[in-house]
Amino acid sequence: MRTRIGSVLDSRWLWITARVLVAIVFLSSGLAKLIGLPGSQGQMPSGGLQPAWLLNISTATILIGGAVLIILDKALWLGAAALVALLLLTRLIVHCLQAPEAPQAAQAMYWGLEHISLIGGLLATAIASRYRRRLHMALELYCGVSKR
Repeated sequence: MRTRIGSVLDSRWLWITARVLVAIVFLSSGLAKLIGLPGSQGQMPSGGLQPAWLLNISTATILIGGAVLIILDKALWLGAAALVALLLLTRLIVHCLQAPEAPQAAQAMYWGLEHISLIGGLLATAIASRYRRRLHMALELYCGVSKR
């Protein structure tokens, strides 16, 4: 049983699945910002952000670019760092500077907690990517095992 669980956790397909699952929320959000451009631009001024069109396209670019880097596992750390920075800025601007009224305060807190959880997932993904790369390099160097 331990061997099966270990081989599943070590498998390439599970690593790909995990990256897609982490990135899907960012990819879908970025695409929604591009597809629903007028609607998503309307959200920017409510946070006091101008020019709305530039910020909307910049946000969509970061969301899509970061998600693609994570899915492809190419410069994953860079994609994760960009998304973490975006989440922290969003948290600061939207959730802290716009003190919501009592009915919306609870929902804002939940959104903030969701962002914090996503940051944790992005950091864990970046750490896992680095250790997987180091493991493959060590196996190749010391054991002659080539990358799968």
